[in-house]
Amino acid sequence: MTSARPISARLAVDIGGTFTDLAIEHDGRRSTVKVLTTPAAPEQGVMAGVRAILRNAGLAPGDIAIVIHGTTLATNAIIERKGARTALITTEGFRDVLAMGNESRYDQYDLNIVLPEPLVPRYLRLPVAERLDNTGRVLKPLDEAGLRALIPLLQRERVQSIAVGFLHSFVNPEHERRAGRILHEALPDVPVSLSSDVSPEMREWERFSTTAANAYVQPLMASYLRRLEADLHAEGLTAPVFLMLSGGGLTTIGTACRFPIRLVESGPAGGAIFSAHVARECGLTGVLSFDMGGTTAKVCLIDDFRPQTARTFEVARVGRFRKGSGLPLRIPVIEMVEIGAGGGSLAHVDTLGRIAVGPESAGAAPGPACYGRGGTKPAVTDANLLLGRYNPETFAGGTLSLDVAAGQRAMAAHVGERLKLAPEMAALGVIEMVDENMANAARVHAIESGKTYAGRTMIAFGGGGPVHGYRVAEKIGIDRVLVPSGAGVGSAIGFLRAPVGYEVVRSLYQRFSRFDVAAVNALLDDMVAEANSVVQAGSFGAATRQERIAFMRYVGQGHEIPVALPARTLTPDDVADIRAAYDREYSRFYDRPVPGSDVEILSYAVTVATLMDHEASVPDIVSDVAAVPSRVQMVRDTASGEELAWAVYDRAALTTGSTLSGPAIIAEDETSTLVGPGWTARIEGHGYIELRHGAAK
Repeated sequence: MTSARPISARLAVDIGGTFTDLAIEHDGRRSTVKVLTTPAAPEQGVMAGVRAILRNAGLAPGDIAIVIHGTTLATNAIIERKGARTALITTEGFRDVLAMGNESRYDQYDLNIVLPEPLVPRYLRLPVAERLDNTGRVLKPLDEAGLRALIPLLQRERVQSIAVGFLHSFVNPEHERRAGRILHEALPDVPVSLSSDVSPEMREWERFSTTAANAYVQPLMASYLRRLEADLHAEGLTAPVFLMLSGGGLTTIGTACRFPIRLVESGPAGGAIFSAHVARECGLTGVLSFDMGGTTAKVCLIDDFRPQTARTFEVARVGRFRKGSGLPLRIPVIEMVEIGAGGGSLAHVDTLGRIAVGPESAGAAPGPACYGRGGTKPAVTDANLLLGRYNPETFAGGTLSLDVAAGQRAMAAHVGERLKLAPEMAALGVIEMVDENMANAARVHAIESGKTYAGRTMIAFGGGGPVHGYRVAEKIGIDRVLVPSGAGVGSAIGFLRAPVGYEVVRSLYQRFSRFDVAAVNALLDDMVAEANSVVQAGSFGAATRQERIAFMRYVGQGHEIPVALPARTLTPDDVADIRAAYDREYSRFYDRPVPGSDVEILSYAVTVATLMDHEASVPDIVSDVAAVPSRVQMVRDTASGEELAWAVYDRAALTTGSTLSGPAIIAEDETSTLVGPGWTARIEGHGYIELRHGAAK
């Protein structure tokens, strides 16, 4: 009698710039696979990975109950300017909002400052006569004839997507909705994004920019997601597909096709959720999440098991680490710093004779020079290989054999010869530079957040995180690093820990001096209904939770702070409590409240999400046992420049309680953990690698 096959397997897929990571969990077991991304047709790499992981896990396509997917495709399309030919229909007199922004300068004293170019060129930013006041009252009706007169121009310019952004439409969306209907009737094959749907909040620059970005990536993302869905079905995977949102929740493929801009940070968001899960599991209340992949590195602060979140995000910054130098997106995101410092980031010598790394990346095609796929420029992976950190025969689980000679040639031609250094010493400079870049990004993130790294643990993952983790930790003053199981595909595993959730944001101006409880309750009820309609499509009847937030400020101030609201119908008695909560939050940020000032509420956010089991686990106490290395290899240390024999340990052979001292390498299929000089490593009770520096306990 044959046993029944498992029917609850969950598959996660994370497309990165270099690798596509997959993870399956079933019957308490996990299988992972890492394959090269196929940039020209990303679904091909996904399907190759799906076949490989099903084969490794001994599962059939029909055993998969759910597919959870995250990707950087939307972000890359914006950064590389490879989105759709997009037009913006806007209120007469406001066609230049995208170019003017808020007239701030990220560098006040740079006379040659470079500002990001709008995604929509001026000749496709088309004005239409209409006007609402700030309460939504119609001052000038929509000129429907004028709108229809633009349609021949849109056809002539072969516009592939349209954004509609009218003044004050976040209060009254009727003009935008009517314009959307007219455009759809005339151009049924051209998708239309309405700002009142995409980002219904005040501040027209951010709202128009977000809507334009949504329109810019919508044809690309919708086409890709539908192709992927069809390919999965053809393979026999008929399970529902959910997409990872930038804010940390999951949504349906239909919602993702409509609002793809909410996917811009989906991969990194999965990594932050992975770190938060590990932090809760281990009881770590202060954590730095360090995710280094093939194209970028991401750092995120996590306190009390929750990643920092934000309402705004910038993409495609033209100034490194410079706020205000990118395109603003007003969407819910997990707040992190992301820099072009991954395994594929290219190294060169700049005009001042300094080694520079990134943000340009070799990606998966052609990839670093050592991949032997046609790349001729040195990448971080080439530098790590030349320092002896990788075994060229077992890289990526043996699926990719590295060409040491090709890496040496590339390093010599583009860095070594310029600086009169041997390829190995040039590689040392490249690695030290990329480590300092990542450490500097972490320092900036902490400063901007008003926090420090004292007492924090770094959770390092991604293909490069465990390789560079100890050195970055040294630079920022962290003496404990944790490398979880499955670290090489951490973001994909994070997808499996995410709830099905959705956030709705609406604007309704209120002052506490004349707070309309009935109007606020009506708005919140409508928002809850909208969020529930999205979540119920994928919750499978699971219990849900609600979070309600109001964004408030003192009258006359320029920016608001979030204040939690009761997740129920408000009563007049709640008004004073909410006002007092605002004063407490304001004091937490700025030391003391402002007495005698009225407070205004600009907008509200409602999040509905499925409940997740996040219980911390207490592992059994085990005795330490000295680990036995499988071999040694010569590695050049970046701190001292010395080449020493580093012991190499097989991760699969280490049991709970195994201990070792650096310098050493713990090798596994998807990544390697470097244990630097002065560091010790132990396999702690959860099976994770715990690194400690010096005498740290």
